[in-house]
Amino acid sequence: MGGSQVNQALVRLYFEVRDATRDPVATWAKLTANSQQYRAARGERRVPLDDATVAELVAAAMMHTAAQHGADRVAALATSPLARLVGGLGGAVLTEHPCAPEQVLGPRFAGPGADDWARAAYVLQWGENNRLVRTPDTPWVIAGRYKGQKVVAVGTHPTRLSDETLVVRPGTDGALAMAMGHVLLKEFYLDRTPFAEHAMERTDLPFLVRLREREEAYVPGGLLGSGCDRLSVYGGEAVEVLLPRFDDGPGVLRRGVPVLREGEELVTTVFDLLLAVYGVSRPGLPGVWPSGYADRAEPYTPAWQEACTGVAASRTLKIARELGVTAEKTGGRCLIVPGRLETPHADTAYRAMVALLVLTGCGGGWAQKSGAGIPLVPYLCLHACGEDLSDVGALSWALAEGLFARRTSRSVLLEAVRDGWPMAPPPRVLALPRPIYPLPPDVDLLIGPDDHCDLSAPEAELVADAVEKLSGRRPAAETVSGPGGGRMRLLVDHAWMHEYGEALPTYRPPGLGVPLKPTQLVL
Repeated sequence: MGGSQVNQALVRLYFEVRDATRDPVATWAKLTANSQQYRAARGERRVPLDDATVAELVAAAMMHTAAQHGADRVAALATSPLARLVGGLGGAVLTEHPCAPEQVLGPRFAGPGADDWARAAYVLQWGENNRLVRTPDTPWVIAGRYKGQKVVAVGTHPTRLSDETLVVRPGTDGALAMAMGHVLLKEFYLDRTPFAEHAMERTDLPFLVRLREREEAYVPGGLLGSGCDRLSVYGGEAVEVLLPRFDDGPGVLRRGVPVLREGEELVTTVFDLLLAVYGVSRPGLPGVWPSGYADRAEPYTPAWQEACTGVAASRTLKIARELGVTAEKTGGRCLIVPGRLETPHADTAYRAMVALLVLTGCGGGWAQKSGAGIPLVPYLCLHACGEDLSDVGALSWALAEGLFARRTSRSVLLEAVRDGWPMAPPPRVLALPRPIYPLPPDVDLLIGPDDHCDLSAPEAELVADAVEKLSGRRPAAETVSGPGGGRMRLLVDHAWMHEYGEALPTYRPPGLGVPLKPTQLVL
């Protein structure tokens, strides 16, 4: 007998039908023909069963479900042992990866290659429960230590797996990332320009942005659709822009940007807006600016973040400079290995972290590929949760247009799906590596670790062998996206991002938040 545990009622039902049909796929088809009656019969304790039989049962369920209901009705969380097999069958692979890399780096960003991990000169291991993990495609990051690689851990607890650790208060990682961006923009874009060529060719920083009049000032509108021949239009006319601020309530920053006139429109560059957002001042521009790195009142200085995160301003300066200098000297061989962040606004923190790589020419250094599956939270929100009562408009910025007033996150999700946002239908076969609740209600086979599941996952190779035996073909390997094309975006120009005040990198402090934000549904 193997290590697999199977619901006792499922074992009994399966063998009763299989003895009559002699065909595992036909057995599963007959077993679930009356789904309501079949599901009601489950729920007994789990008992051991040999791995080969369990693999056959799982393969039969997957094959029948894919043939009868569609391959995307078979689903697995990306960390499940069966995820690669499910992906190879055309099923839905559910991911908890942040949406930030897809928004900034593009939907086909594949992450660093195997050699890039060991070649990296500088690694930021950022987030809770984050480990230097090994996958079939990536060696241990620690292999690079033999070549002088430095690893800096950022999280809520100290670690001995790094050369240096920055211990941040839970949910404040975004403040640290924004302060590091402030330093990078000041010292590597204004004081010196080692990344200017990269920014012109690989990012949206030289793109022109419309400005709209609002309350005797201006707010950023949409992209004009054309780029400028330089990063900044500084040196001529300037106006005051109103920008979102969330660290002191839903407030407004008043800072100036240089402008050009394109016909009837007033425009500036993404780079000029970014300097205003991060609070990097230049002589002659209107507005309220930080007096320097030691200014604790104005975001996003090193001293300001110290009050949020508990990380000393001097250490923030040191790590930002190390990242910038290392990227400059090595041609962009720096990595960020992301982990879980303890905040409902983790998506904004991840974008601020990715921005550090974009600014330093390390765009390939986000150690997690995008476009890797169906996001888990929206999937559960749509298929497992009822209508929520939260008003997503409550999280909009102070000068929002009321786009989400009195709307729920689920209604916004349904609109996004109707407009083409990727989503799989509810699952009939679902594989999970850990308990997740709430679960979609109409699942014929739930594969997972606890007694609420029908059975524990057998070895993926055994299931693949069973699929080949039953169908006569080997499941295809899960496809991996290639490198992203086009420019990296620090301005995500979408009405929902502007409404939430998150079109450009920002910081939202930890606190209450709806599980599903509209900004998580923007590609």
